[in-house]
Amino acid sequence: MNLASLNTPAAIVDIDAMTRNIQRMQTRMNALGVQFRPHVKTTKCNQVVQAQLDAGAKGITVSTLKEAEQFFAAGIDDIVYAVAMAPNKLEQAMMLRRRGCRLKIVTDSVSSAQAIAAFGNTHAQAFEVWIEVDVDGHRSGIAPDDDLLLDVGRVLHEGGMRLGGVLAHAGSSYDYNSTDDLERIAEQERAGCVRAAERLRAAGLPCDTVSIGSTPTALAARHLEGVTEVRAGVYVFFDLVMHNVGVCATGDIALSVLTTVIGHQENKGWAIVDAGWMAMSRDRGTQRQQRDFGYGLVCNEEGVPLEGYVMSAANQEHGIVSRIGEPDTAIAARLPVGTRLRILPNHACATGAQHPAYHALSRDGTVSEWPRFYGW
Repeated sequence: MNLASLNTPAAIVDIDAMTRNIQRMQTRMNALGVQFRPHVKTTKCNQVVQAQLDAGAKGITVSTLKEAEQFFAAGIDDIVYAVAMAPNKLEQAMMLRRRGCRLKIVTDSVSSAQAIAAFGNTHAQAFEVWIEVDVDGHRSGIAPDDDLLLDVGRVLHEGGMRLGGVLAHAGSSYDYNSTDDLERIAEQERAGCVRAAERLRAAGLPCDTVSIGSTPTALAARHLEGVTEVRAGVYVFFDLVMHNVGVCATGDIALSVLTTVIGHQENKGWAIVDAGWMAMSRDRGTQRQQRDFGYGLVCNEEGVPLEGYVMSAANQEHGIVSRIGEPDTAIAARLPVGTRLRILPNHACATGAQHPAYHALSRDGTVSEWPRFYGW
């Protein structure tokens, strides 16, 4: 296959760009002296994850137990399920562990810890559990100095579970775009998670692993003293949100959507394409940032950005390409029907999730199909 042979819309992965992104992150983690455990929710694709492991990653992070099952079936057994454990999913987690998966699960509440311990004792299963730490008020977790941290630790440890460590995710890093701010949030993430680990150890509780990570903080951290591993995910493809955060250039974005011009509204300066929000997703993450790319940045078929053109609106199967500012009333001549374009996404995780497979583009122009999977 090659690009010309593909039906549209299609998700395109630039293998060269992806490989550079993987090497950049792994090299940085090696220099900082920590293990790297990539978050594979971005791609949910065996070929991509194998490339990350081949570069030096140790284990993976998942956001669903379906991901854990799929990657364990592919031969990966060191897995962190980095979402607070719901009691109804404990049997699914137990079955993975009984088959030999070294699955780690997460909690941030006494009630969840109690449910884990009760289920584990009933089924003779000593789950390895990590406590989620809230380092920035972004979403979930326990504040490092909250006594709840020790309460949860004791429930797990005294209940016969293995208290394996703590983990944090500085999701608020997505809200910044300066080197100083990203370094500050990275240090806040590191210090908060290390502080939580120290408190657990001081209370006589085990805490071997200190796991932190987001793509911006992983790339901004000045040092990682006290941290044992880093998790990051979207770095493998990058996207326009990460471009606005300042951690990548548009040329680093490895995922795009191939689309075809199917019509025009010349008086409005619109080209209509066959990639709508079903192909791009509804994610408008750049809308809140310093540069709004609509539903994506428009490139030619070779992946070179067309300066000033974005996918400004989207319906289910129709996308509207237009120029920012003054309408391009010559757009029909500039982008005639049949023109093939590539759209860089706001959020690689969301756009990837719209497609059953990636079409991986090699330097020589050949294309391979890499399946991805869905579900929970």
